[in-house]
Amino acid sequence: MEWLKVTVDYGIIGFLIILSIIAVAIAVERYLLYRHINPDNFSDRRELELELTKKLHIIATIGSNAPYIGLLGTVLGIMLTFYTMGKEGFVDTDKIMVGLALALKATAVGLLVAIPSVALYNFLLRNVKVLIMQWEIKNGRERV
Repeated sequence: MEWLKVTVDYGIIGFLIILSIIAVAIAVERYLLYRHINPDNFSDRRELELELTKKLHIIATIGSNAPYIGLLGTVLGIMLTFYTMGKEGFVDTDKIMVGLALALKATAVGLLVAIPSVALYNFLLRNVKVLIMQWEIKNGRERV
């Protein structure tokens, strides 16, 4: 069952770190675009909205699924703990604590990825709404 510990430690936590990097990279790219985009260059509101909302779904998906990926690591860490306890036939508190710490580490990393991702998504979505509203004010059109 050593492979399970490696899977939780490097596989799940590594995957969560990669997701975090992706979410931050997309957020930075979108933020830079929002700072330099001119809503007047768009003749249609829907075109502007399409340009502004590209890739935002990826950040939302990462933010909503990271806790579940962390939870998977928690379940695997607890399974590893129970397997170790059952196989050895006696309770060694050192091994139990290591397994539980591994499980909690996966949960914590999942939350550390999810919370900033959701915050970034909400921040960017607010910028999208402001830019669309600016376009509507300049073009004298109400939201459809």
